[in-house]
Formats: sequence, structure tokens, C-alpha cells
Amino acid sequence: MKRRKFYLVLFSCLLSFVFCESYAQNGRQADQLRKTAVMEVMKKVAKWQVDSIKQHGWRHTEDDWTNGTLYTGLMAYAQASGDRSYLDFLRTSVGEKLNWQITKDSLRYFADFYCVGQLYSELYLLDKKPEMIADLRQLADTLLARPHSESLEWINKINRREWAWCDALFMGPPTLALLAKATGNTHYLDLSNKLWWKSTAYLYDPAEQLFYRDSRFFDRREANGKKVFWSRGNGWVMGGMVRLLDNMPANYPDRPKYIRLFKEMAGKIKILQQADGSWRTSLLDPDSYPSKETSGTAFYCYALAWGINQKILDAKAYLPTVQQAWHALTSSITNTGMLGHVQPIGNKAKAEIKADDTEVYAIGGFLLAGTELMKLKP
Repeated sequence: MKRRKFYLVLFSCLLSFVFCESYAQNGRQADQLRKTAVMEVMKKVAKWQVDSIKQHGWRHTEDDWTNGTLYTGLMAYAQASGDRSYLDFLRTSVGEKLNWQITKDSLRYFADFYCVGQLYSELYLLDKKPEMIADLRQLADTLLARPHSESLEWINKINRREWAWCDALFMGPPTLALLAKATGNTHYLDLSNKLWWKSTAYLYDPAEQLFYRDSRFFDRREANGKKVFWSRGNGWVMGGMVRLLDNMPANYPDRPKYIRLFKEMAGKIKILQQADGSWRTSLLDPDSYPSKETSGTAFYCYALAWGINQKILDAKAYLPTVQQAWHALTSSITNTGMLGHVQPIGNKAKAEIKADDTEVYAIGGFLLAGTELMKLKP
């Protein structure tokens, strides 16, 4: 009898410990969402990234998609923090250095290379200098004149003419939407809308509620037999959808279609989050890809927090997901401010991601996520 009582007491103590530890962890994660804490860690990461560029040079050319993504986050951070030094950096070290141009070579109509146009339009909306968007307008007018009637099958360098891969939905649509906002020419937004749904019809799997990276992945399968869906690829889609919706009028005819798609994907992404708060590089086979990964996680954190702020997603259901994702991100930041656990450049899942793997596009996603977290109501 005494032994039984002892085990009951011991079991009760263990339950209390587990409950208290879980409560304490939730409390620590909640503390990380305080505006001052969010701003502090954003400042640390932004400073590390810009200092790294100034001290060691650019990892990629200034007009590359990698940096185009970084600029979106730095712009968001500069406006949220009021730190104009980042706006000055973007104006002089990027816009003026590039003479506000989109590449003139064979990659000009490759969406990756006009992603930088998002920066040009955002700075134009602040400064109203026509030269900032003049070349982007020429590019967009050429896109408007094209029939866009080709198949999106991954052949014949289709990516240089059409949005045939899911990453393009972050690079292209927000660029055209921001240009439409800057110029008042809604034809650019209409083109973005037309091409978004063309890509979605081709790459979106309604049964899985996820996007294939491109047509090469339609028939591939993971080790567990599941379809192949890349985490960062779907993060690009959700991040691009948010930036498109942010620059789309509330009464735009197809807006409800985007909201339905956003909610579908959010519901699927929510259940694929792993215990550490991140998403694995292969969404449907996490056991084969055990490493934590922060670039996809950053874009999911950004998109889901935006959904809560817009009252599209239920805060009670999704706030814990955002909270855990932010914890996964902030726990991947070194003492110096470098965001690690970033999958290197690629187009598919990778099994091993190292703590010191970093990339500029993940910094962009992280800063976008932070600016949305700043808007969350306690």
C-alpha cells in the first residue's frame, strides 16, 4: 500500500514537472513575441547582414534574386524601426549603383532578375523619382505585350519567359503589383493576376494543398512514397501571396480566390510543422530530412502572422504555430547576429542543414516575419 502511494505521489510530481516546464517554455516563447524583443533581434540580424556586406562584399550580384529577397526584408525593417540608414544603404549601394536598371542580358525576363524591382518601386513610393522605376516599366510593358501562351513544362528555358516554377511567385507577382501601385496602371496588376493563376493551375496540387517546385517533380516520390513538395518553394508561394495581397485593392475581383488559396495552404502548412517549430526541407517526408531549416520557416512565420493580423486566420489556432516558428528562428541566431540553419541555394529538399549555413534570402524572410510579429496584438 505504501509503495502504491509512493508511486502515485511520484507520478503526480512528474506530471507537475512536465506541466510546469511546458508552461515555462510557452512563457519564454511568448516573451519572444513582445514588440521590444522582436525589434531587438531584428536589429541584431539586420546589422549583422549589412555589416557583412560592407566588410566582406556581396555574396551575389546586387540584382540577383537572393539579394532582391533580402531587400524586401530590409525595407520592411527600415520602415518598422524608423532607421533611415537602411533606406540610405538601399538607395546608394543598390539602386543608384545599379542605376535603377533590370539586367539587360538574356535573363532580363527571368522573374528572378526582376525581383529587384520590388525595391525600386518601394523606394519610388517614398521618393517619387521617376528614374527609379523607368526601366522596370519598360520591362513590364514588354511583359504586357506578350501572349503568355506557352506551356509551363520545364523545357526550352521556359523560366526565362514564364513563371514556370513556384519560386517565381515571390519574385514576379509582387514586383508587378508594386509597380501598379507606384504608377496607378492597373494593367500591371491584372497581368500579375493572370500569370499567378496560370502558374497555380499548373503547379498546385489541390489534393495536397501544396505547390510542386516545377514540372520535373510531378512524378517523383520521397523515400516514404509521398509526393515531393519542397519547403522553401512553398514558402516562396505563401510569402509572394502575402506581398501581392498587401499591394492589391481590397475590392479587386479575384482577391477572394487568393484568400481561399491562402487559407487552404495555411491549414496544410500548420499541420506539417515539426516539434522544434521549423519545417523540414521536404514537407511530406520529414523523417528523411531531419535537419532544422530556417528559410522556409521564415516565410511560413511571415505569412501566418500576416494572416492573423488580417483576421484571415484564427489567432487562437495559429498563434501557437507562429510562436513556435519564431522560436525556431531566433534560436538559430548566433551571438553575432547571423541567422543559421539555412538551406543553401537549390531547387529541392536537402537532408543536412548546418548551424552555420546562412544566406541573404533567409534574412529577408526573417525580417519580413519580424515586422508582422510587431503588429500582433498581445
